[in-house]
Amino acid sequence: MEQKEAGWTFFSNHAHIYFLLATIEGIVLREVALRVGITERSVLGIVQDLEAAGYIEKEKVGRSNRYKIVKKKTLRHKLEGNVQLGDLVNLIKKAKSQ
Repeated sequence: MEQKEAGWTFFSNHAHIYFLLATIEGIVLREVALRVGITERSVLGIVQDLEAAGYIEKEKVGRSNRYKIVKKKTLRHKLEGNVQLGDLVNLIKKAKSQ
């Protein structure tokens, strides 16, 4: 029996954006939107959420913004609250390089 592909993913758009910012230095939000498959406005809202919660820091470079992740932050749900995002980023980077 052929298995139909599910229309969902394990990570939220917040996670997708966090991981893109963590793994592609200097990526612009337009590129993030294209890769995640959502609008730039949605990306901007999520980036603002991540910044307000302390998961990323914004730095002004000329007329552009650069985003830096905060690796020591942990996942928000109590089931995974002991997992540092920096560890997940390292795992994703390692998997991408193989």
